[in-house]
This record gives sequence, C-alpha cells and structure tokens, in this order.
Amino acid sequence: MQPNIAQVALPVPLDKCFDYLIPNYLFPVIGGRVSVPFGRQTLIGIVVDIVDHSDFPVEQLKPIKACLDAKPVWPKPLYQLLHWCSQFYQYPLGDTLAMALPSLLKKGKAADFTSLKEWHITEAGKNQLAAGFGRAHLQAKVVRMLDHGPLPHQAMIDEDISSATLKTLQNKGWIEAKHTQPTQPEWPAQLENEQHKPHLNEEQAIAVASINNHPGFGCFLIDGVTGSGKTEVYLNIIKPVLEQGKQALVLVPEIGLTPQTINRFKRRFNVPVEVMHSGLNDTERLNAWLSARDKQAGIIIGTRSALFTPFANLGVIIVDEEHDASYKQQDTLRYHARDVAVMRGHKENFPVVLGSATPALETLHNAKTGKYHYLSLSKRAGNAQPAKHHVLDIKGLYLEGGLSAPLIAQMRRHLNSGNQVMLFLNRRGFSPALMCHECGWLAECKRCDAYYTFHQGSQEVRCHHCGSQRPVIQQCQGCGSTQLVSVGVGTEQLEKQLELLFPEFKTIRIDRDSTRRKGSLESALESIRRGEYQILIGTQMLAKGHHFPDVTLVGLLDVDGSLYSSDFRASERLAQLFIQVAGRSGRASKPGEVLLQTHHPEHALLQSLLHKDYQHFAQTALEERKMAQLPPYSFLTLFRAEGNNNDEVEAFLRQVRHTIEANPLYDEQCMVLGPMPAPLAKRAGKYRWQLMLQVTTRSQMQRLIGSSKPAIQLLPLAKKVRWNMDIEPQDLS
Repeated sequence: MQPNIAQVALPVPLDKCFDYLIPNYLFPVIGGRVSVPFGRQTLIGIVVDIVDHSDFPVEQLKPIKACLDAKPVWPKPLYQLLHWCSQFYQYPLGDTLAMALPSLLKKGKAADFTSLKEWHITEAGKNQLAAGFGRAHLQAKVVRMLDHGPLPHQAMIDEDISSATLKTLQNKGWIEAKHTQPTQPEWPAQLENEQHKPHLNEEQAIAVASINNHPGFGCFLIDGVTGSGKTEVYLNIIKPVLEQGKQALVLVPEIGLTPQTINRFKRRFNVPVEVMHSGLNDTERLNAWLSARDKQAGIIIGTRSALFTPFANLGVIIVDEEHDASYKQQDTLRYHARDVAVMRGHKENFPVVLGSATPALETLHNAKTGKYHYLSLSKRAGNAQPAKHHVLDIKGLYLEGGLSAPLIAQMRRHLNSGNQVMLFLNRRGFSPALMCHECGWLAECKRCDAYYTFHQGSQEVRCHHCGSQRPVIQQCQGCGSTQLVSVGVGTEQLEKQLELLFPEFKTIRIDRDSTRRKGSLESALESIRRGEYQILIGTQMLAKGHHFPDVTLVGLLDVDGSLYSSDFRASERLAQLFIQVAGRSGRASKPGEVLLQTHHPEHALLQSLLHKDYQHFAQTALEERKMAQLPPYSFLTLFRAEGNNNDEVEAFLRQVRHTIEANPLYDEQCMVLGPMPAPLAKRAGKYRWQLMLQVTTRSQMQRLIGSSKPAIQLLPLAKKVRWNMDIEPQDLS
C-alpha cells in the first residue's frame, strides 16, 4: 500500500493544494495545522484531505515537518463556510483559510490561552516613590502608575513607555513582571441584570417575538429609524439565546462603535463579553478567539473579521448598521460580512438579524421579495421627536472655515441654550490642497493622480491614497513663488476656525488622525457624554450609531461632491449618510435640528430626503436600478489591474474581455464594460484600469467566472501586471 499523503492548503496566491508525505510518527487531522517545507522556507498550512495517491511521483514529495493541532482548528460548518467563501469570491483556498486565523496561529503558536505579562510595584519601588526620582521623569511616571495597581504590559506600551525603560526599572528592583493565565469565568445562574430595563413599545415587542419564536434559520431585517431602540431589540433577542446555553455574535461596522455597544451589553448581561477588532494586539485577539471557541465568552462583539471566529454553540448573529460599506473587505479575500453572515446562519441553522435605519438597497429588495423577513420600527424610542431638516443655500455666501453665517447663528443659539452641536465634514487634514496664489500650481502627489492634503498640526503634506508624506512645501514648483495658500476645508481647519468663533465653548475633533492612539477614541467619546465638549467635529467615524443625548443641532458642511458622482451607489451612500448623521440629533427629550449646506438645494435627491423619507428614496432608487439593470437586478464582477506600464495593463484587460466573451457560457444575458481607466487612474506609481462583467443571475456569474479564471491565469500578460477580481464590488474606484 502506498504511503499516506496529506493535501495541504498553503498561504500562497495559487489556486491549488500541495501534496506532502505523512511520516509514520505524525497524525495530521483534516482542518488542522501542519508545518511543511515550501521551497527554502517553512510554511504553516491547513490539511484539507488525506489520500493514498498523488499526481506526482512519491519520491518527489517532501514530508510534513510537524503537526500543530490534534483536532481541527474550526468546527465543520465554519470550515465548510470558508471553502464556500474561497469558491464564491474566487480567492485561493490557502489564503482564505490563513486570513481566518489569528496572527499567532498563523505563526505556529499553540491554540491555547497565552499568559499575560503584568507589571507590579515592589516595596523598594514604593520607598523610592517617597524618596523621589530627581530628573528621571519617565521612571517616576511608570512607578506612580503602578502605585495605583498592576497594569498589563500592553497598557504600558500604549502609554509610549518602552520595554527598555521597564527593563531598567526591573533591574533596579522597583517594579517586577508577573505572568498571569487568563481566568476562565463561569456563566452565572442569573444571566441578565433586570435593573433599568426599558419597556418595549409595540413595534419592538413584535420584532422580538417574531425572531425569538422562529425555529432554525431565518434572516430578519429590522428597518428602524435612528433612535428607535434597535439595540434594545438586540438585547431582547440575545436573552433567550443565552438562556439556552448558546452564544451570540454582534457585528458592528467600526471600532468606534464597539466601546458604547460593549458597555451596554456588559451592563445588561452577566456573561463574559469579548471584543474582536483590529485595535487588539495578537495575544488579546487569540485569547478572545479561544474564549468563543471554548464557550467562555457568551457574547462576542466585533468588526467584520470576527465573523470567522469559531464558537462552541453559536445561536444568533446580529449585523448592526448592515448597510455600512466597511462590511466589505477591499483587499485579499473581498468578502461582504453581511452576506457571509447570512450564509453562516443558513449552514448552522440559526437566525441572522440585520439592523439599520437606512438598509442597503440589496437588503431592502431581498426583504420586499420575501427572501428576508421584514420588521419595521417607525417610532423613536421614549419621547424623542424626529429632527427638523433644513437646507442652507450657500451660493454667493461668504464661508468662514467652511461655515456660513446662518449656520454660525444657529450654532450660537443652540450652544447658548446649553446644548451640544455636531458638525460633519468627511475630510480630514487642514485643507485638501495647496495652491500657488501667483500661477495656480497645485501640490500633487508624484505617485498618484491626486493632490496632497495639507496637515497643519504636523506641518506636512500627505497623500491619503498611497500614504506618502513630506514636509510642507514652502515654494511653488511652477513659478518659484512663496505665496502658497490652502484650498478647501478639512477638519483641522474647521477646528481652528471654531476656536476663533466660539472661544467660550470647547471643541473636540474626532477623525483618524486624532484617534490614532489606543484608547483615545473611547476616552474622547466618554468626555463628550460627560459634557466636557460643546462642539463636536467628526468624519464618518462620528456618523454612526453613537448616542449623544445633548446634541440638538447637526450641520453637514460639504456633501455636494456626492451629488454628481460617477458611482451609481453614490446617491444611496449620501442618503444613508444624511439620515445617519441627522439621527445623532435630538435623541433624548430635546428637539433636534439638522442643517445641510449646499450649492444645489434644488437637487432631486436632497428634496426627496428633506420632504419625504429614506423609504421613499429607496423605492425610487430601486425603480431606477431596475430600469438600468443595476444591482440588485443584476450581478457585477469588477476586474482591476495595475502595473508600471500603462499599455500592458490595458492590453491585459482586453485579453480578459476576449477570454470571457469566447466562453461558451457567455450569452445575451451577459455584458462586459471596458476596459477603462480607474477613477483614480494612477496610485502609488502604478497605472490602474478596470473591466466590469454584468450578469443577470448569481449562479451564471459563478459558472462563467469559474470556467474563465484558469484561461485568464494563463494569459501572457497575467504575470506582468497585478490583477484581481472583486465579486459584487461595493467600491468602483
């Protein structure tokens, strides 16, 4: 009999598995990790099958070096879901499986809890604290911090305290490191805290009953206006799940939404609640992953990647703000977390709940055609009233840092009444461009078809597309003049202007630049809730899901760019953004007001949102999409290609087009558009082109792409350019 052979999926960009010999002293399991030689390196792969034959001579096969798991890494349904993702999104299986693993497991660490390093103050340290540290301010800071209690090593690093400083203090005997095993909390008998539990209104009660009484799988859309109490519905859905000994997964679109969601869930339930998002270090992430797998955690709250966490007994998935674009992965495995969540619920036979005040048009279409169950929450919770919407026509008006006089007057009225004001501007930095006042030259990124953004705080210009940055430009590269002026308004400039206009009120800016440090976003949101700041400036980070009871005025400063975009989804995104931002206003008993500054007050989309509602907009938009045969009435695949040679990139996509059109499965129901330059035709020094395939059914798209892909990979130019396929793309740039 021939020796046993393991077929291993490796994290390499190839659509195939690799055969390895199994030494008689090793016992790999399907779905478990193995360490194998690959060329000159050693890789960690997943065993997908064990067979007794290979297409290659046995003497050419290399043996497995080590087996890292005695049992599969994922439960069988989740393992099958990952196989489905690889096939549906046309991404190599090895890379797909690796993407779903925590970093430490990809590096070969054991799938067990890692001990956490904690720093403690010693008696000698306490004596030294009394004696003083002289000019060693940093050492004094560390010892003072630990005098209040032990702190994890990561918390020290987050405070910009280096390992070298900690080592020095340890050598002096003032602090000591202790390694603690994460505790394994038991679920208490009393799962829910009954205190301060809001009373459900009729619509909320119907939604909860509909989901809790539904056996097995079902997908439910909760279409609830902002402030209608969707989170309270989620809590009531989760309670019976926990009572049955099952677990819950709550997906949120961004890290920014996790702090308040976690606090709400922790206050309500006594079971362990874990979080999973990109802000965690590798150890924290692995421990959260293991907590879900070993049923220590009752509830996991996380961003899109948490969807691939193994659970001991998952009973429900809730996708909050399901319309959000950040649920779509934009590189590697380009999956949509909402769609994969529905597939996971289907495979594991439990309900999936999608919640939004502004559902995606695809989701609404599925609900209207009976594919999903539709539940409506049309009333704001408590006695909160809908905010009043107004448009400010700013044609011909003088703008101070992007603010018109009528908006400034309204801000003053609300601030003087003791309320908070929120201004939305989705453009970070001081200004979007630097221009020469003499000749009109604009500071442009050398590597992209884009202008540099001026950041005054750090005195540099940055490209927000490729990440390149340089010290601020002092002299025009066209005429040599030093008369450089900033053009347009970013959040930095708006903050400076508000400090001049309203010196008596405190302003806080929340964007990616101001919340880079770990924990900074949580502390900023907490200080807003305590009323320390009266004026809030935010990008999209502040637009979703946050509950600020004292915000009574919301101003949208610059949305005109979205009114005339080439992306067919731009109007949907603007409508969602408008409703979401407006929903931050008047969430308590105070009446709210929303002001939108625009040069196009007569635009049909703005008029629809002002005088009707999102439902009316969505119905109109769906009818337009049906006439144009755009999603959800057709299915798209976007081919993107980039390279150093513009002609080669275009030629490659022409070959792709010919390959698809020559496929026997290609018929009159299919259409190929392009190739055409991408909206950002050059990024990071690469020329970018794209090609769109439009098909009427998902199954036909899968068959056509699946059978064309091997031929595309063999095209002469396929190895000379970088290319990828985006199945059902959300971003066409």
